[in-house]
Amino acid sequence: MKKNDLRSRMIREMELRNYSQRTIENYLHALTNLAKFYRLSPDKISSEQVKDYLHNRLIHEGISTSSINQIISGYKILQQDVLKRDWQQIKIKRPRRKKSLPVILTSDEITSMITHTRNLKHKTIISLAYSSGLRKGELQMLKPADIDSGRQQIRIRNGKGQKDRYTLLSLKMLEKLRAYYKTHRPKEYLFESSYKPGTPLALTTLHRIVKLAAERAEIKKCVSFHTLRHCFATHMLENGVNLRIIQQLMGHTSLKTTAIYLHVANIDPHKVTSPFDDLKL
Repeated sequence: MKKNDLRSRMIREMELRNYSQRTIENYLHALTNLAKFYRLSPDKISSEQVKDYLHNRLIHEGISTSSINQIISGYKILQQDVLKRDWQQIKIKRPRRKKSLPVILTSDEITSMITHTRNLKHKTIISLAYSSGLRKGELQMLKPADIDSGRQQIRIRNGKGQKDRYTLLSLKMLEKLRAYYKTHRPKEYLFESSYKPGTPLALTTLHRIVKLAAERAEIKKCVSFHTLRHCFATHMLENGVNLRIIQQLMGHTSLKTTAIYLHVANIDPHKVTSPFDDLKL
């Protein structure tokens, strides 16, 4: 089968499933690297060759579980949906995910990151990411129209899994957003590139903004953009917010994903009362 024909059929299959553009690109990139490694068309590569390839990259490059799963997922779509082969006969088992707890910052550390950031746009980005629990890609694609000041909500369009949802809009954050908007007047996206107005900031730029803020605040923990999202959920839980509500605000499909914050939340047992105390005996 011709390479271009194979690629177009792969794209069609993923578009029919309503996969995000980023997912489509990731799967195609994974299969392209696999084909380059063996110098073969992907439809000529056996499952045993894929296993050898994954093992080689794991041992020599230490690629993540997520990267391994992307390669397997792309290969599965190719074999099962494009080439109509029986996946059960060539199935590649996925690696176990490492269950590590997220890094959590204290409220003082979050405050320090914000106060040590002088740039208004960067300060607003860090504040909004923490105050609303946004993913990096969700914040990147925010538009001014997504800020619903009347209902104190932020609309997330096409979040993970192509799902829309609403999350919190703090009153303090609304004031900061208004001050930012008056100063920067973004054209289309809430946070735009200074070099290309009308286009969103790059994901790498958002990551760098948070990393630099943590360095300025002299925080020794390993901080990433996603750390702010973890802190949002954990601090909400510590403040007594129901886990199911946090699940909805975070956009988690499964409550199991949200439940990880139970392991890192610093909940004072002395503040917890027995339901027996509420009985009117």
